[in-house]
Amino acid sequence: MSYTIALVGNPNSGKTTLFNALTGSNQHVGNWPGVTVERKEGQVQRGNQLYTIVDLPGTYSLGALSEDEVVAREFILTGHPDVVINVVDATNVERNLYLTTQLLEMGAKVVVALNMVDEAEDRQISVDEKALAQRLGAPVVPTVASRRKGLDQLMQAAADVIERPLNGVVRLSYGESIDAKLAELQEFLVKGDLTYPPGWLGVKLLEGDTYVRKIVRENASLQSSEEFGRLWDEIAAQEDDWQLEIVDRRYQFVSAITKDVVQRPGTAVQTATDQLDRVLTHRYLGLPIFAAIMFVVFQLTFAVGQDLLGDLMATGMGAFGSILERVLVNAGAPDWLIGFAGSGIIGGVGAVLEFIPLIVILYLLMGLLEDSGYMARAAYVMDNIMRAVGLQGKTFVSMIVGFGCNVPGVMATRTLESRKDRMIAVLINPFMSCGAKIPIYLVFIAAFFPSYGGLVLFSVYVLGILIAFLMGKVFSKTLFKGETSHFIMELPPYRLPTVGNVLRNMWDNVSGFLARAGTTIFAVVSLLWVLAVLPGGVEPYGPESILGRIGLVIAPIFGPAGFGNWQAAVGLFSGIAAKEAVVATLGMVYAGVEGGAELVGVIREVFTPLSAASFMVMTLLYTPCAATLGTIRKETGSAKWALFSALYTFAIAWVMAVLIFQIGRLFGLS
Repeated sequence: MSYTIALVGNPNSGKTTLFNALTGSNQHVGNWPGVTVERKEGQVQRGNQLYTIVDLPGTYSLGALSEDEVVAREFILTGHPDVVINVVDATNVERNLYLTTQLLEMGAKVVVALNMVDEAEDRQISVDEKALAQRLGAPVVPTVASRRKGLDQLMQAAADVIERPLNGVVRLSYGESIDAKLAELQEFLVKGDLTYPPGWLGVKLLEGDTYVRKIVRENASLQSSEEFGRLWDEIAAQEDDWQLEIVDRRYQFVSAITKDVVQRPGTAVQTATDQLDRVLTHRYLGLPIFAAIMFVVFQLTFAVGQDLLGDLMATGMGAFGSILERVLVNAGAPDWLIGFAGSGIIGGVGAVLEFIPLIVILYLLMGLLEDSGYMARAAYVMDNIMRAVGLQGKTFVSMIVGFGCNVPGVMATRTLESRKDRMIAVLINPFMSCGAKIPIYLVFIAAFFPSYGGLVLFSVYVLGILIAFLMGKVFSKTLFKGETSHFIMELPPYRLPTVGNVLRNMWDNVSGFLARAGTTIFAVVSLLWVLAVLPGGVEPYGPESILGRIGLVIAPIFGPAGFGNWQAAVGLFSGIAAKEAVVATLGMVYAGVEGGAELVGVIREVFTPLSAASFMVMTLLYTPCAATLGTIRKETGSAKWALFSALYTFAIAWVMAVLIFQIGRLFGLS
């Protein structure tokens, strides 16, 4: 038998840690049909039973403020999970149970995973799980997901609930007037033959849920009723009052069931988190500390990734290239295949793969910061600056996600409630230095700034953030005017990073990088190699080749920025497919010209320190890759915003690159 378990919980409740602990490596990630929200699934085998666990987006409630909330509740209502495991933070039971209450109202079979009970004990918080289970009418299982404690009991409770019939939907009293209106509504909703529970629909209508109202409005049998039309008008007139009353009644329900069940110390216990936050989120010290931490991350990335591992990787790629060439020669392979293997695969794709050690170290360090709980503080620390540019602190969360990849960075903007904030965050996210841009920076740093690698990389990241802030300010004053929404975000407690989580997150990023190297970059390099050796009779990789002619047409655009050669132009053009392809293309075309010389050595001959800085800024800021542009189109619902993003970022990048080069020349820099 196979069963489906939905995993739902508040952000920072340990839901993802629990999902990873339950499913291990038996996971796969995709998107929900029709939306860009990430969908994670994993499987657990217990005896003859196979359980598919669906990790729903973290959410505080099941309203319709964001795509995350709609996806979570739609799966619970129409995806027919056999049971819902609701992850509740044991240190903040009262707030977490608001979501639990909504799940019970929906008629779901619920098992509560009372997670992080160890942290609750450290804060001298005790929860009588047996009494809580009795009052909720649902099993409550204490767990510590990070230590894999309570997982067997949790799965057993879920299996037991699956076998039991549903006791019935929890009915809250929302007050005499609302209860009467709900009863009246339900009489009509039953006749509407809708796919959702009538009682739940009635509550959501009174709450002013736009998604539910659209569904009801499109129901022909309901809209043809004059009596329902009168009731609809009454609902619209009192929407705000009813919404507040319903929310208040839910919290009253939570307060009643947690009375004498949750015991807290008479005075707040000062935890290590409280003591650290006094310093790390200090009004004046927080930002310098954040900058210092990131600077150390980049310095360690170079010290370990480049100095200790980078040279080994480069030597290994060189040895592999020599072996491959000998094998092909001994096998009597044609010259074109030997050339493709040497210049295309080794010179192109190999040039990208050489920087894997640095990328591994960077993602490990970033993963340690995120798993410790510190990166959430970055959004809090940045709130004042974000407000100065017309945004709110939570926008910085999507920017941090963009450091890994701009695609999930753009997708992360869906958690922002305001359309203004969402649109601006989408348009400025491409200025974040994603992992795909790192190989470009590293080639030029190795060529010209090896002694200052960490500082240069840190400066590039900071420049991207500053440009994003500047454009955020411009957009908030022009295209998207309106008030900045309030910043509400929970800061999780500091925790010792879990080795499994950090390694898994690192591998997710690195495997994505490798997958692109083996697919998109290989395809781009293969196409460019063909263009570089055609037409027959011309010098391969020369200006008379098809690729050279294309580059010569584009190159004059970049002359004022200091890199008006056709190879650099072709490299930037290929980067629109995938940013890693810039290095792969340069490796291929320059390897072909220089007879296999190291890319870094060739870069040193073709560029100057000033033009190298200009080129790095160009690649930092210019047109996002095709995948990011596609995501922008989906998130904004319009191709025009994707086109706008492609054009305006290119213009900004070109202006900045030209300014850096021309101003540098005025000061006598080379």
